[in-house]
Amino acid sequence: MKDDHTHSGMAALTICEALLLALNDAHILPENEIMGILKDAAATHENAGGSDADVELHRAAAALIRGIIAGGNSVRRA
Repeated sequence: MKDDHTHSGMAALTICEALLLALNDAHILPENEIMGILKDAAATHENAGGSDADVELHRAAAALIRGIIAGGNSVRRA
């Protein structure tokens, strides 16, 4: 079951990144709005509580999103 969750998460992340790129390419959302979405998502995970295991998962998700921001994966920057 754990592999199913991993695969689902990878697929969801890929779809979301593709949607953000498409929204930017179609001039529906500018880069600064997309960056805001990513930063808000990271902050939500960084501020999440729960058990130690939950907090660890949220921190890992936040780190992944911060990596996307740093790498520019979801926005084609010039």
